[in-house]
Amino acid sequence: MKQILIVLGGGRARGNTAQLAEAFRRGAEEAGHRVETVSLVKEEVKGCLGCNACRYGKPCVQKDAFNSLIPKIQGADLVVFASPLYFWTVSARLKAFIERFYCMAEEDPNPPFGRYEKYPVKDCALLMTAADNFFWTFEQAVSYYRFALVRYIGFRDRGMVLAGGCGDTNGRPRIQETDHLETAYRFGLTVYGRDGE
Repeated sequence: MKQILIVLGGGRARGNTAQLAEAFRRGAEEAGHRVETVSLVKEEVKGCLGCNACRYGKPCVQKDAFNSLIPKIQGADLVVFASPLYFWTVSARLKAFIERFYCMAEEDPNPPFGRYEKYPVKDCALLMTAADNFFWTFEQAVSYYRFALVRYIGFRDRGMVLAGGCGDTNGRPRIQETDHLETAYRFGLTVYGRDGE
Protein backbone atom coordinates (compact mmCIF):
# COMPACT_ATOMS: atom_id res chain seq x y z
CA MET A 1 0.00 0.00 0.00
CA LYS A 2 1.28 3.43 -0.95
CA GLN A 3 0.58 6.93 0.33
CA ILE A 4 -0.53 9.14 -2.57
CA LEU A 5 -0.86 12.91 -2.48
CA ILE A 6 -2.87 14.55 -5.27
CA VAL A 7 -2.16 18.27 -5.65
CA LEU A 8 -5.03 19.91 -7.48
CA GLY A 9 -4.02 23.10 -9.31
CA GLY A 10 -7.38 23.82 -10.97
CA GLY A 11 -9.91 26.43 -9.91
CA ARG A 12 -13.30 24.80 -10.42
CA ALA A 13 -14.55 22.51 -7.68
CA ARG A 14 -16.34 20.20 -10.15
CA GLY A 15 -14.35 21.14 -13.22
CA ASN A 16 -12.67 18.82 -15.68
CA THR A 17 -9.42 18.61 -13.70
CA ALA A 18 -11.17 17.92 -10.40
CA GLN A 19 -13.17 15.13 -12.04
CA LEU A 20 -10.03 13.64 -13.62
CA ALA A 21 -8.23 13.68 -10.26
CA GLU A 22 -11.24 12.13 -8.54
CA ALA A 23 -11.34 9.30 -11.09
CA PHE A 24 -7.64 8.61 -10.45
CA ARG A 25 -8.30 8.70 -6.73
CA ARG A 26 -11.12 6.14 -6.97
CA GLY A 27 -8.87 3.75 -8.86
CA ALA A 28 -5.95 4.16 -6.46
CA GLU A 29 -8.15 3.68 -3.40
CA GLU A 30 -9.75 0.62 -4.96
CA ALA A 31 -6.22 -0.76 -5.41
CA GLY A 32 -5.68 -0.33 -1.66
CA HIS A 33 -3.65 2.87 -1.53
CA ARG A 34 -4.21 5.76 0.87
CA VAL A 35 -4.97 8.94 -1.08
CA GLU A 36 -5.22 12.56 0.03
CA THR A 37 -6.18 15.43 -2.26
CA VAL A 38 -5.02 18.98 -1.61
CA SER A 39 -6.65 21.86 -3.49
CA LEU A 40 -4.40 24.86 -4.08
CA VAL A 41 -7.53 27.01 -4.26
CA LYS A 42 -8.20 26.20 -0.60
CA GLU A 43 -4.54 25.95 0.43
CA GLU A 44 -2.89 29.07 -0.97
CA VAL A 45 0.77 28.68 -1.91
CA LYS A 46 2.74 31.66 -3.17
CA GLY A 47 5.69 31.43 -5.54
CA CYS A 48 9.28 31.30 -4.32
CA LEU A 49 10.84 34.70 -3.56
CA GLY A 50 14.40 33.49 -4.10
CA CYS A 51 15.46 35.06 -0.79
CA ASN A 52 17.53 31.97 0.18
CA ALA A 53 16.55 32.16 3.86
CA CYS A 54 16.03 28.40 3.68
CA ARG A 55 19.70 28.01 2.72
CA TYR A 56 20.68 29.32 6.16
CA GLY A 57 18.63 26.92 8.26
CA LYS A 58 15.56 29.13 8.47
CA PRO A 59 12.04 28.08 7.55
CA CYS A 60 10.53 29.56 4.42
CA VAL A 61 9.67 33.22 5.06
CA GLN A 62 6.40 32.93 3.14
CA LYS A 63 3.43 32.77 5.49
CA ASP A 64 1.10 30.54 3.54
CA ALA A 65 -0.01 26.91 3.37
CA PHE A 66 3.20 25.41 1.98
CA ASN A 67 4.92 24.84 5.31
CA SER A 68 1.95 22.77 6.49
CA LEU A 69 2.07 20.77 3.24
CA ILE A 70 5.75 19.79 3.60
CA PRO A 71 5.00 16.80 5.90
CA LYS A 72 2.37 15.58 3.42
CA ILE A 73 4.92 15.75 0.58
CA GLN A 74 7.59 14.05 2.66
CA GLY A 75 5.17 11.31 3.72
CA ALA A 76 3.94 10.57 0.22
CA ASP A 77 5.29 7.80 -1.98
CA LEU A 78 3.63 9.36 -5.02
CA VAL A 79 2.82 13.03 -5.68
CA VAL A 80 0.24 13.50 -8.44
CA PHE A 81 0.24 16.92 -10.08
CA ALA A 82 -3.21 17.77 -11.50
CA SER A 83 -3.80 20.90 -13.55
CA PRO A 84 -5.85 22.40 -16.32
CA LEU A 85 -3.85 23.71 -19.25
CA TYR A 86 -3.38 27.47 -18.81
CA PHE A 87 -1.49 29.30 -21.55
CA TRP A 88 0.01 25.98 -22.73
CA THR A 89 1.43 24.86 -19.39
CA VAL A 90 0.46 24.02 -15.81
CA SER A 91 -1.53 26.53 -13.78
CA ALA A 92 0.24 29.32 -11.89
CA ARG A 93 -0.99 27.79 -8.63
CA LEU A 94 0.69 24.49 -9.41
CA LYS A 95 3.88 26.10 -10.65
CA ALA A 96 4.13 28.16 -7.44
CA PHE A 97 3.74 24.95 -5.44
CA ILE A 98 6.55 23.29 -7.40
CA GLU A 99 8.83 26.32 -7.01
CA ARG A 100 8.54 26.06 -3.25
CA PHE A 101 10.18 22.63 -3.25
CA TYR A 102 13.34 24.75 -3.18
CA CYS A 103 13.02 25.13 0.60
CA MET A 104 13.07 21.32 1.01
CA ALA A 105 16.37 20.89 -0.83
CA GLU A 106 19.48 19.65 0.93
CA GLU A 107 23.10 20.25 0.06
CA ASP A 108 24.53 17.73 -2.36
CA PRO A 109 28.33 17.71 -2.76
CA ASN A 110 28.08 15.69 -5.97
CA PRO A 111 24.85 16.70 -7.71
CA PRO A 112 23.93 14.73 -10.84
CA PHE A 113 22.58 16.13 -14.09
CA GLY A 114 23.38 19.75 -13.32
CA ARG A 115 21.39 19.88 -10.09
CA TYR A 116 22.64 22.09 -7.27
CA GLU A 117 21.02 20.17 -4.44
CA LYS A 118 19.07 17.02 -3.66
CA TYR A 119 15.38 16.67 -2.98
CA PRO A 120 13.25 13.97 -1.34
CA VAL A 121 12.98 11.05 -3.76
CA LYS A 122 9.35 10.52 -4.75
CA ASP A 123 7.33 9.04 -7.55
CA CYS A 124 5.27 11.51 -9.55
CA ALA A 125 2.46 11.55 -12.09
CA LEU A 126 0.77 14.22 -14.18
CA LEU A 127 -2.96 14.64 -14.79
CA MET A 128 -4.01 17.43 -17.14
CA THR A 129 -7.11 18.62 -18.94
CA ALA A 130 -7.58 21.00 -21.86
CA ALA A 131 -10.25 22.28 -24.19
CA ASP A 132 -7.95 21.81 -27.19
CA ASN A 133 -6.88 18.43 -28.47
CA PHE A 134 -4.12 19.12 -30.99
CA PHE A 135 -1.08 16.87 -31.22
CA TRP A 136 0.95 19.64 -29.58
CA THR A 137 -1.59 20.76 -26.94
CA PHE A 138 0.32 19.42 -23.93
CA GLU A 139 3.85 19.69 -25.33
CA GLN A 140 4.97 22.65 -23.20
CA ALA A 141 3.37 21.32 -20.02
CA VAL A 142 4.88 17.86 -20.45
CA SER A 143 8.27 19.42 -21.14
CA TYR A 144 8.08 21.44 -17.90
CA TYR A 145 7.01 18.36 -15.93
CA ARG A 146 9.87 16.28 -17.31
CA PHE A 147 12.55 18.93 -16.94
CA ALA A 148 11.56 20.43 -13.57
CA LEU A 149 10.19 17.45 -11.67
CA VAL A 150 11.83 14.42 -13.22
CA ARG A 151 15.21 15.58 -14.50
CA TYR A 152 15.98 18.40 -12.06
CA ILE A 153 14.25 17.50 -8.79
CA GLY A 154 14.77 13.81 -9.52
CA PHE A 155 11.27 12.40 -9.07
CA ARG A 156 10.48 9.10 -10.76
CA ASP A 157 7.79 9.42 -13.42
CA ARG A 158 4.94 6.91 -13.06
CA GLY A 159 3.02 8.23 -16.07
CA MET A 160 0.46 10.78 -17.13
CA VAL A 161 -3.08 11.26 -18.38
CA LEU A 162 -3.38 14.13 -20.86
CA ALA A 163 -7.08 14.75 -21.33
CA GLY A 164 -7.67 16.98 -24.34
CA GLY A 165 -10.99 17.88 -25.91
CA CYS A 166 -12.86 18.47 -22.65
CA GLY A 167 -15.10 21.29 -23.93
CA ASP A 168 -14.55 24.98 -24.52
CA THR A 169 -13.11 27.23 -21.82
CA ASN A 170 -16.37 29.16 -21.29
CA GLY A 171 -18.74 26.22 -21.14
CA ARG A 172 -19.57 23.56 -18.61
CA PRO A 173 -17.13 20.69 -18.01
CA ARG A 174 -17.55 18.01 -20.67
CA ILE A 175 -14.92 15.49 -19.64
CA GLN A 176 -17.66 12.98 -18.84
CA GLU A 177 -18.37 12.84 -22.59
CA THR A 178 -14.87 11.47 -23.22
CA ASP A 179 -13.06 8.30 -22.14
CA HIS A 180 -10.57 10.27 -20.03
CA LEU A 181 -12.25 9.54 -16.69
CA GLU A 182 -12.04 5.81 -17.34
CA THR A 183 -8.39 6.20 -18.37
CA ALA A 184 -7.60 8.08 -15.14
CA TYR A 185 -9.45 5.50 -13.05
CA ARG A 186 -7.47 2.68 -14.70
CA PHE A 187 -4.24 4.63 -14.18
CA GLY A 188 -4.99 4.97 -10.46
CA LEU A 189 -5.84 1.30 -10.26
CA THR A 190 -2.57 0.22 -11.89
CA VAL A 191 -0.09 3.00 -11.06
CA TYR A 192 1.64 0.43 -8.87
CA GLY A 193 1.70 -3.25 -9.74
CA ARG A 194 0.46 -6.08 -7.56
CA ASP A 195 3.70 -6.06 -5.60
CA GLY A 196 3.47 -2.29 -5.01
CA GLU A 197 6.33 -1.48 -7.37
